[in-house]
Amino acid sequence: MKNTAILIAIVFISSLGFAQSGAKIEFKAKDNTIDYGTINKKTDNGIRSFEFTNTGDMPLIISSVLSTCGCTVPTKPTEPIMPGKTGKIGIKYNMAPGPIRKTISIESNAVNYEGGRVALKIKGDVIAD
Repeated sequence: MKNTAILIAIVFISSLGFAQSGAKIEFKAKDNTIDYGTINKKTDNGIRSFEFTNTGDMPLIISSVLSTCGCTVPTKPTEPIMPGKTGKIGIKYNMAPGPIRKTISIESNAVNYEGGRVALKIKGDVIAD
């Protein structure tokens, strides 16, 4: 009987360790991708934003936002995002004519992504006229 009680206690305590408590980031964009579509360089400024919500129970801290090239400039929130609140990661693409296929890497304290790292993508096609 004593061994059974100890086994139940160990299983219960272990299950608590698997419950993910902490900050969680959920993006509104499908597949974490913004599709610019076919856009005209003269009429579009290239600015978009990834909106997200902290669905966890701790403040979400975005520690860094990096782009794969200098043609895409990301901006991040400077303050922690409280549980239940939303935030934005801004993206400014330089509107070079041709296809857009870029990745933006987010590093945070989010527990719902391995190591708190999230890959965001932008895609589309820029035409000169």
